[in-house]
Amino acid sequence: MLISIASGKGGTGKTTLTLLLAATNPQVTLIDCDVEEPNDHLFMNPQWQYDAQQVFSMIPQINSDLCIGCGDCAQVCLFNALTVANNKVLLFDELCHSCGGCILACKTGALVEGKKCIGTVSQGISSTPPGIKIVSGKLEIGIPTTAALIKSIKNQYANSSEDVLLDCPPGTACSMVAAVRDSDYCILVTEPNPFGLHDLEQALHVVQMLEIPTGIVINKSENSPYESRIEELAQQYKTPILVKIPHSILFAQQYAQGKIPAEFYPYAAAVWQKMKSEGV
Repeated sequence: MLISIASGKGGTGKTTLTLLLAATNPQVTLIDCDVEEPNDHLFMNPQWQYDAQQVFSMIPQINSDLCIGCGDCAQVCLFNALTVANNKVLLFDELCHSCGGCILACKTGALVEGKKCIGTVSQGISSTPPGIKIVSGKLEIGIPTTAALIKSIKNQYANSSEDVLLDCPPGTACSMVAAVRDSDYCILVTEPNPFGLHDLEQALHVVQMLEIPTGIVINKSENSPYESRIEELAQQYKTPILVKIPHSILFAQQYAQGKIPAEFYPYAAAVWQKMKSEGV
């Protein structure tokens, strides 16, 4: 079962909940899809099993001897990654989305598939708590888009018969969609304040469009007026609230030390139980 943990905004507690869920079900594989700022490993102290493996995406390579400067490749590119100047094709590879359309459009065979390193992926076994499989992606510096790396990691490591937890990027942009797509279940983490409410609605809209069964976890719960508004939003989207995790200064102190307090494990166990009761 593929379970994604996402949110509309950063800082709501996605990583916190992911780690709690992993600690209460050590048979899972945890994949850190927040490839711009991966941090699950900071809490798990993994023993990496292999050296970090490079991940590549396709970019076109230009054979100037075959290129006639017709501009067909530039015309077909929706992302303006190619242009023609003085009858020569120029490639702006940071804009390339690796669709391959330019190669198909080239009549002379001047464009062929090349590759560019977009990031790395590491896999290991956690020390705290022990025995959990962890996969962590890291985007290469200067790469503007994360979706290709996230898709590559999921294709390689998320096809498991075991439960897989995906710690997704924040927000509701392409990277979040790439991470949650094809999930069997998505848990949206929010917090009871204006920003949490607003961005939760955006995230609910995304998972509804993707037709993914979803539940909500309210983190930092302290009987805020916004909790009732979150509950109303959940009813509107027919989405259950799985659990409320109370606001705790003690939790924040231990979290800052790289620890996940065991006294909060029951909240994660309740989430597993709620998902099981829903047939997930």
